[in-house]
Amino acid sequence: MKLSLVVPCFNEAGNIPLFYKAVKKDFEGVDFDYEIVFVNDGSKDGTLRELKKLLEGDIPVKIVNFSRNFGKESAMYAGLENSEGDYVTIIDADLQQRPSIALEMVRTLDSRQEYDCVAAYQQERSENKAVIFLKDMFYKIINKFADTEFRQGASDFRTFRRPMVEAILEMKEYFRFSKGLFSWVGFNTLFIPYKAADRASGESKWSMLKLFAYAFEGIFAFTTAPLRISTCAGALSIVGALIYLIVELIRHYGFKYPFGNSTSAIFWMFIIAGVQLICLGLVGEYLARIYVQTKGRPIYIAKEILKNDKYRG
Repeated sequence: MKLSLVVPCFNEAGNIPLFYKAVKKDFEGVDFDYEIVFVNDGSKDGTLRELKKLLEGDIPVKIVNFSRNFGKESAMYAGLENSEGDYVTIIDADLQQRPSIALEMVRTLDSRQEYDCVAAYQQERSENKAVIFLKDMFYKIINKFADTEFRQGASDFRTFRRPMVEAILEMKEYFRFSKGLFSWVGFNTLFIPYKAADRASGESKWSMLKLFAYAFEGIFAFTTAPLRISTCAGALSIVGALIYLIVELIRHYGFKYPFGNSTSAIFWMFIIAGVQLICLGLVGEYLARIYVQTKGRPIYIAKEILKNDKYRG
């Protein structure tokens, strides 16, 4: 098997048949064997039903069906672990990442033996300016403080040679941020630009809140919500102190109300307490990751793994 297409799926029932047809069209006439490894990440719609229909097709299809939703990072790991190809491509099911580009990646690796991976990045992004600004800030911050270099705009849409896949699979950490892992393992990567197409069906699962959470994944490795209480409390304390100061200034200069003797003391008390709580929360984030990692829980649990009869042997 030369190529495995790894496709994480979460509530993609409307996109599954369209993606399958696009692969058949774009890969028609290729002179190598390939498979599609779908990972159903605990979908709540008819995704699994649509995936099972593909088992009747003429392309080798494998379905890794999770017992619940474990997240895209776990789904990508499961796809890599269950792939058989000498090359492995991670690609989304919504057709924003076209199968034709994956084929271009394969041909690039065939002709450029010095590279172990071809990764796509968005040279032109269609997102709103606020999202673009926040993403740019994230890359600036993480590249300033992290030992591993992150390519700005690079996506999970990339094709690996098998040795790089095996190196990634050696990374068994529970809290995963794959963009960092792809860089950390080394190997020579060629970045190529691509333009994301419109989603074939449905809406993006990435809200602003989820993007913020994903950014914290890259910085802290993952999110442990209970231990963020102190961080949030610290931030609220600072906001409360600033609001208190603004109110006092308005009362003094707008209504000639005299400052209380305790105004300054209260303000600085809140500021210092807020900073302390934020620092405690950051330490807690790292301690939580160590705590959970030592439990040795699996990255994912597969309820079942299905494949059709198009596999040789």
